[in-house]
Amino acid sequence: MPELPEVEVVRRGLAGHVVDRKITHVAVEHPRAVRRHVEGGADFAARLDGRTITAARRRGKYLWLELDGGEPGDDSVLAHLGMSGQMLIATADRPVEKHLRIRFRFADDGPELRFVDQRTFGGLSVHPLVPAVGGGLLPEPVAHIARDPMDPAFDLDAAVAAIRRRRTGLKRALLDQTVVSGIGNIYADEALWRAKLHWARPTEALTRKQGREVLTAATDVMNAALAAGGTSFDTLYVDVNGASGYFDRSLDAYGQAERPCRRCGTPIRRDPFMNRSSYSCPRCQPRPRNPHP
Repeated sequence: MPELPEVEVVRRGLAGHVVDRKITHVAVEHPRAVRRHVEGGADFAARLDGRTITAARRRGKYLWLELDGGEPGDDSVLAHLGMSGQMLIATADRPVEKHLRIRFRFADDGPELRFVDQRTFGGLSVHPLVPAVGGGLLPEPVAHIARDPMDPAFDLDAAVAAIRRRRTGLKRALLDQTVVSGIGNIYADEALWRAKLHWARPTEALTRKQGREVLTAATDVMNAALAAGGTSFDTLYVDVNGASGYFDRSLDAYGQAERPCRRCGTPIRRDPFMNRSSYSCPRCQPRPRNPHP
């Protein structure tokens, strides 16, 4: 699933291509793409006909388009990119993509917006904007998530305190979107490597200094990834023009099993973690004596 930098790359592309444009037609090509819109595809299309996209927003890994103002109660289009969802800008005469799921046309007859999703785990849905737990307005289904480290209103000390109140492993806390949003498996491993902290370190044993270091490292690595267009391991994650990111070339821990640590030369270790994997340096990130599983 795309993490914060990849979603931000897509958001920026949408902001430059679809904001202030009036929707004149929406075609739902596959019902799974609107399964989270409980009223169904016909209602989804009707709700958007004649509406103007006024902003492209993001918090953490969640992306949405605001419609007609962005005030409390106004509609928004929430995008779940899943593992292979793509928001593409395309001229009307471009051949239809094999996995096209939803197609938007606009009053200016300019480029279309196409939602393409090979694995159909993603989708779009319409929801009202409501006050969020972390402040601001978010689509109702994601109003519970915390602010992310790249948000101008992010409170670093409050996030550190929230992590230290948990009774879990550090990486689990970093992945908890109600504590701090936007950090996924890739950038958690990268931040922990930079901060020289093991993923199973108990959060209750984390010092304030260590908490600040790991969240600052997460911010730094996600900014670096954003500058590189995100991390792409295959052709499924692309920006709105279909281009892949290249931060995978700069990864220090994630996916680097058995390769020498760039800092000390020790082979990177891969451990099973929550049906996924964690990557760390056994020397730079020693396992704590009483780790959380």
